[in-house]
Order: sequence, then C-alpha cells, then structure tokens
Amino acid sequence: QVQLVESGGGLVQAGGSLRLSCAASGRTTNSFGMGWFRQAPGKEREFVAAISWNGGITSYVDSVKGRFTISRDNAKNTVSLQMNSLRPEETAIYYCAAAHGVGAYSYTTPYFAWGQGTQVTVSS
Repeated sequence: QVQLVESGGGLVQAGGSLRLSCAASGRTTNSFGMGWFRQAPGKEREFVAAISWNGGITSYVDSVKGRFTISRDNAKNTVSLQMNSLRPEETAIYYCAAAHGVGAYSYTTPYFAWGQGTQVTVSS
C-alpha cells in the first residue's frame, strides 16, 4: 500500500512560481509511474504532468508545457512539480498519484493511489 502526501501549495501572484512535492511512504514508488492532477472548484479533475518510473519519459498537458517541470528522486521516494509563470486559472487543488505501470500516464485509469491534495491559489 502506498500513501502519498503533497506539500508546497500556497498563495502566489500571477507570474509567480511554486514547487510542489509528493512524498511516498508504505511502499517504494520506484517502479511506478507518477502523476500530478488538479481540480478546480466545479470542474473535473484534469491531468497536469506525469513521469515514468525512471524519469526517462515525461508528459504534460499542453497548457503547462514550457512552464511546469515534473521530476522524481527515487532514492528519496519523492516526486516534484516545479510550476513557473502561474496563471489565475490554474488555481486548484493539486493531487499526486501513483500508477500501476511504469509509464507516464495522462489519464486517471492506471492510478491507484492518491494524495489528499494541496491547494494552489494564483491571484491576479
């Protein structure tokens, strides 16, 4: 069983940066693909970024390409999301997830473990 805990959310002005972290416990996530999703009020959860088990493959939603970077440290069992040039419409709860499989999945089906989420608020 895997437990995931996100941190690093907060309030930032438009154009600012935040770095989210996801710490895994209970079982190593070294052989799992990992992903970040977000959910804004009244909207469905959407894919943000994913990374394969060894970091060799990454995937991003088009709207964050060039601004967000996903990375992982398997020695520390952590996954991070560096978010730059943030926009007000990216205000949401951001969730970390672990997938059955080694790929960088952009859909929710493979993900079997989810964190509780961390709030990101971008003011205009």
